[in-house]
Amino acid sequence: MAGTRKTVEQLYREVRSSLHEAGLPNAGLDARILVAHTLDVEPKSLILHYDKAVQEQAERIVKSHAEARISGTPVGRILGEREFWGLRFQLNEATLEPRSDTETLIEVALEYCERTKGIDYPWTFADIGTGTGAIVVALLSELPNARAVAVDLSLKAAEAALRNARLNGVGDRILITCSSFVDPLGQGFDFIVSNPPYIRSIVVEGLSREVREHDPMLALDGGADGLDAYRELMGSGKKLLKPTGRLVMEIGYDQADDILQLTEKYQAFLESCQKDLGGNDRVVTVAYP
Repeated sequence: MAGTRKTVEQLYREVRSSLHEAGLPNAGLDARILVAHTLDVEPKSLILHYDKAVQEQAERIVKSHAEARISGTPVGRILGEREFWGLRFQLNEATLEPRSDTETLIEVALEYCERTKGIDYPWTFADIGTGTGAIVVALLSELPNARAVAVDLSLKAAEAALRNARLNGVGDRILITCSSFVDPLGQGFDFIVSNPPYIRSIVVEGLSREVREHDPMLALDGGADGLDAYRELMGSGKKLLKPTGRLVMEIGYDQADDILQLTEKYQAFLESCQKDLGGNDRVVTVAYP
């Protein structure tokens, strides 16, 4: 009977408790996202719907999602999508879930654009290792006259990026190709962005179960010292970029000194190193003299 249905608040609190009892560190946030997604409302607006009754089918779906979360499946994998920069991105088995720390890269790239030629300039840029397309799509959403090339070694990842570009209304301003890093790129880019694989091979196997079982190793393993991708990017950057161009790259929290050494090797210089909200080194900007 309708009178016995749970309210949204009751369902949310029940799911939050079950996730908390399972030892999940972000039980409240995970519960809010799972319930809100099922009810087709924004997570931040869930509280506005607390008094509404939940249909039995929706309750079953939420509880199924909660069970999957307790078993170790990340929220993004359960829902098949993840929010990034206020946009929605569909996932598949070849893509990482976009992380909030990576929004620092968007901020740094946009600051460079604003500081130099302005947001409305017809920027031409590339995104290397695009995955879901989160970075390139977020930037295109903020740069109305920009065009971009996005590259990924995985065909399935490239397909996901194209789908997400179209879903977010920027598909007509992007060329997506399946290739190895910089191979298909020409010259004359205003800037290049990348969140490449940067975890040392020996560390990959020790990552959490959620990462090992659900994230593609191709997007994680950065080679013996975690720097393989940076060598290729910095080694090719000067010929791909305009003289005033920049490489804007996400790095691991402990890689800033390594990147500084690489800039010396490739006759570049480290213009800036931006920290994320957690206070860790996260995004470097590299220029060439």
